Amino acid sequence: MTVPPEELRWTAGFPPATRERWRELALGVLRRSGVEAASPEEALAFTTHDGVTIAPIYDASDLPGDPGLPGEAPYVRGSRPGGGSWEIRQRHEAADPEAVLADLENGVTSLWLAVEPEDLPRVLERVHLELISVALDAGERTREAAETLFALAAGQAARERPTRPEAPPGSGDGGPAAGFLTGTLGADPLRDPETAADLARRCAAGFPGLRAAVVDATPYHDAGGGDAEELGCSVAAGVAALRVLTGAGLSEEEAFGQLEFRYAATADQFLTIAKLRAARLLWARVAEVCGVTRNAGQRQHAVTSSAMMTARDPWVNMLRTTLACFAAGTGGADAVTVQPFDARLGLPDAFARRIARNTHSLLLEEAHVARVTDPAGGSYYVERLTRDLAERAWEWFQEIERAGGAGSRAGDDLVARRLAATRERRSEAVAHRRDPITGVSEFPDLAERPLRRPPHPRPVAGVHYAGEFERLRDLADAQPVRPHVFLATIGPVAAHNARTSFAANLFQAGGIATVSGGPLTDPEEIAAAFTASGARVACLCSADRLYGEHAGPVAAALRAAGARRIWLAGRGEYPGVDALLYAGCDALGVLRTTFDDLGVTR
Repeated sequence: MTVPPEELRWTAGFPPATRERWRELALGVLRRSGVEAASPEEALAFTTHDGVTIAPIYDASDLPGDPGLPGEAPYVRGSRPGGGSWEIRQRHEAADPEAVLADLENGVTSLWLAVEPEDLPRVLERVHLELISVALDAGERTREAAETLFALAAGQAARERPTRPEAPPGSGDGGPAAGFLTGTLGADPLRDPETAADLARRCAAGFPGLRAAVVDATPYHDAGGGDAEELGCSVAAGVAALRVLTGAGLSEEEAFGQLEFRYAATADQFLTIAKLRAARLLWARVAEVCGVTRNAGQRQHAVTSSAMMTARDPWVNMLRTTLACFAAGTGGADAVTVQPFDARLGLPDAFARRIARNTHSLLLEEAHVARVTDPAGGSYYVERLTRDLAERAWEWFQEIERAGGAGSRAGDDLVARRLAATRERRSEAVAHRRDPITGVSEFPDLAERPLRRPPHPRPVAGVHYAGEFERLRDLADAQPVRPHVFLATIGPVAAHNARTSFAANLFQAGGIATVSGGPLTDPEEIAAAFTASGARVACLCSADRLYGEHAGPVAAALRAAGARRIWLAGRGEYPGVDALLYAGCDALGVLRTTFDDLGVTR
């Protein structure tokens, strides 16, 4: 391709784009908006819940250095040399062979089985184990589940390979089933070190495609932790697992090869991409310190976040999980699980499982997401964010180690306190709607018909970001008559429409309906409309110029008509107004106060 001379380029005549020029222009816009700051970075940057700063702009000076090549240390760009597709790993909590077969016949390549060991033969009866990977999740019954899986594989191998060829190198005691099994047995080295060590020795000796243990970081995420905290906790748990396995006689290389890491993927696509890249960088550093080169690339299983899922307007979960799946695949995860959109409600139905697996198919077969290895690589933002997350996580990992490490009482207490503090900050952001939740805290639909699903066989632990708003919605739905608030809309529609919509959206986030009085200005007419509505709480909605003239008289008339509390959508001080609604106010506090004013017991 011939590059045109400078005078023929479309940029000719424009001054060069520099950060200094951007600062100058951005400061001008900020000052005209009434924002005073020493720099636009100071005004526009924000910090994640666990302390990582996100700048408003990045350029080449932010690149942290060479991230390496895919499949090579430090594995930032992926653990697989050739890239390629990820495993489509579908989770099954119910022993439903037909659902399992439907998934496998329609694109699923890996099964995540959280069923009882005695149900495995029935679930896998018609499944060709040699063609898929299996991830077990049996908790305290991991050993039983693993033995059952070994027996099933041996039976299939004996039927399909009646005369076994010479065992390949490294097949060990796996016998003819050695090549049949890939995936993970799901042992937890911290909770059950003996089982994890026994299974790891067996896998290392006889099942080259099978890993014994999982370092599951999703509980840290589900407890409210941030991305850097999830990463630091995972490294601490991974190091503790290495100590267990090497202490049981495995070599360092064998121990590294027996671990699979599980991370949460969220709808914040850039943070998820950077988190998975940073996780590989961190684990490569652990391998380097241990002197390990073989098996040093971290194997990752990404699961769409449980905490971000909603029970209300669950259809929006499809958008959340699509973003999360895209980010997980783009970030280089080896296996990805998309939770069905109705997962918060109980066991998913066939339609929800279909949508979950088709999310992968659309991204892989139509969007061709896996055709490019590490497509975010080279992005100033992603590369800097990857390194910033890794540095923050490494500092956190070192804190845990100094406290005694993962699994120690002091280390676990430290983690619990840190996650609780981050959870509190996140909860405050959700309450103030700085972290909006579509369909719940923003744009709720009071007319939606709730979906019903059978309960999960095992209790589902962890926080849900939408939980407090959804509890209020449930409370409102349970009342004989839905609680409602009167909106005193002052003046023409053009004057009050924006704030009417804002106030209605806020109250409806708690299940409280709103009744509008119409475009009125006369206080007595507004008070009459309030009385006719049967409401006990009112909210004034209009433009600032009309508030100055009408807010006081209207508030007085509403008070005389029996209003227990009078809100005003906007800012400022007006006679007779009890409190204000505005962007960034404590929406949960407003809703709880309104329930109390309406006499609804919380």
